[in-house]
Amino acid sequence: MSGWSEAMFAGRLSRNEPMSKHTSWHVGGPADWFFEPRDRADLAAFLQVLPKDVPIHWVGLGSNLLVRDGGIRGAVVSMHGAFSLLERLDEKQVRCDAGVPCARIARQCVRWGLGPAEFFAGIPGTLGGALAMNAGAFGGETWQHVASVEVIDRSGAIHERAAGEYRVSYRHVAPPAAEEAFLAATLSFELRPASSNETIRDLLVERKQKQPIGEWSCGSVFTNPPGDHAARLIEAAGLKGRRIGGAGVSTKHANFIINEGEARAADLEALIGEVQQTVEQHFGIRLNTEVRIVGEVA
Repeated sequence: MSGWSEAMFAGRLSRNEPMSKHTSWHVGGPADWFFEPRDRADLAAFLQVLPKDVPIHWVGLGSNLLVRDGGIRGAVVSMHGAFSLLERLDEKQVRCDAGVPCARIARQCVRWGLGPAEFFAGIPGTLGGALAMNAGAFGGETWQHVASVEVIDRSGAIHERAAGEYRVSYRHVAPPAAEEAFLAATLSFELRPASSNETIRDLLVERKQKQPIGEWSCGSVFTNPPGDHAARLIEAAGLKGRRIGGAGVSTKHANFIINEGEARAADLEALIGEVQQTVEQHFGIRLNTEVRIVGEVA
């Protein structure tokens, strides 16, 4: 890869890209290579020449991602930007690229009179990330609406897969093949002519009242354990407001950890670990992380 240059591709290729510029927590060391493809063909060309031993990490808005301070070895591919198509296919189906923000899906489906899609407004990321983890909000989940997906494999070949090929559960998606990334999905909805942006606004007002919107966070840090809520357990363990370095458990919603301005990834990860340990000591429940943690310790 030492002979690579940006001139080889239509998109932007950079070395030692600070991942703090690409995550909602605003932390993270440098990625060896950071690629923003212009289109599918450009991405395929990149993958075709990428050495097989080089790891690939896929990112969208970086809203569910903690990159350690030592950065990422290998290549990071950003899907936000180029993969932005959102179109109506027929009466009840839409085609959406992986780089489309979930909030845009909600707004556009309401304009088309399709639903229930309002819940997408509560997912702080792109469709690609939502597909990868079956993201949800306000009682709705992404894969409830997936008819099929378009994926690209390590060699740059593109495939269409039916939703039934994936094993899907709460915040977990098991793919039928390794090293495939989502490019797009066909989503199915019902006709909802009475849908309006007022519903989305009401949901977002409710969300803002309960969550620290506007602060540097990744969204929910932990998945909810069966029959309970991570936020309730964290608060009951007395951890609201707990700080390590520049990282703090939100005093507004305990399942949010905030970068208060000067946090390192190490602070955030240490606080995540302390929350897990304390909750387990109090209640015998081990909280699982919803956020994806990648990279090397500095």
